Amino acid sequence: MRRVICSEFGDPPALQVLEEPTPQPRPGEVLIEVTAVGVSFVDGLIVRGAYQVRPPLPFTPGTCVAGRVVAAGEGVGSPHVGTEVATVLTDFGGYASHVTVPAGVVVPLPAGVSADIAAAAMESYLTVVFATTHRVTIEPGEQVVVLGAGGGIGQAAIDVARSHGARVVAVASTEDKRTAAKAAGAEVTIGYDHLKDGIRAATGGGADIVIDPVGGPAAESALRALATGGRLCVLGFASGDIPRLPANIVLLRNRSIIGVDWGDWSRAAGGARGNAALLADVLARISRGELHPARPSTAPLADAGRVLQMFGERRAVGKYVLHP
Repeated sequence: MRRVICSEFGDPPALQVLEEPTPQPRPGEVLIEVTAVGVSFVDGLIVRGAYQVRPPLPFTPGTCVAGRVVAAGEGVGSPHVGTEVATVLTDFGGYASHVTVPAGVVVPLPAGVSADIAAAAMESYLTVVFATTHRVTIEPGEQVVVLGAGGGIGQAAIDVARSHGARVVAVASTEDKRTAAKAAGAEVTIGYDHLKDGIRAATGGGADIVIDPVGGPAAESALRALATGGRLCVLGFASGDIPRLPANIVLLRNRSIIGVDWGDWSRAAGGARGNAALLADVLARISRGELHPARPSTAPLADAGRVLQMFGERRAVGKYVLHP
């Protein structure tokens, strides 16, 4: 098997591809031959040592994989060998040609969902669907503003909000990213200049919900642009700047700030099986045509470092997958 090893945190990180014996599944496990593994902004933070989770070195990055079951350990009734599947790894290890995982956390790919689409969509769509099923409710006709709309989380948020019948305003930093946001289903796209006024103008008075994976100064501007009863959903800090938000603006007009941490839920309250159920829900929605993730860009496993660098430099638009 082949896998990417991160032997030292840094920018750029020390990454190399190693050839090793292919592992065999233990009782209750399956061996997956990986077809595609998703690449995310968070992966780049982890290999630079800039994320709240720092795995012990050396380690293999990546969590969202899709492929084919090629062997099953003792006691596994399903999935059967040959089944196309997807799964989220809890302890990294995804940038590899093969992975072993407990059979109970594997989800068969439904009709019409390719390995590339599944691997690319998993992290971003799981985050957003978790947000809209566990943390905030989007009602038809509400005005939803999405910050960071050119990235994977942003495009997933546009798609999910649109599927709930919301009117989506997308905020992105470049024309290319605004074009991608429009293609994802945004009705209106704007930039970050004069953001509070831009949101109020685009929504006709204020946003009902803001999805914010960006943080930084944009967060306060978005908070101030909320309508009465509006909700600011905090999904992350891609800007690298954690904002200090004024509590009086939350108090005024009964606004709310809601934290969204899918990763924490999947490691604790939800657990691996709860996360598998959430993944099955996401893939089923894609299969039914309710969600429409964009086809990702692709790269070979050996280019993992280059792709992660693109994410770190904010040059990546949409999602990428690696092909082992």
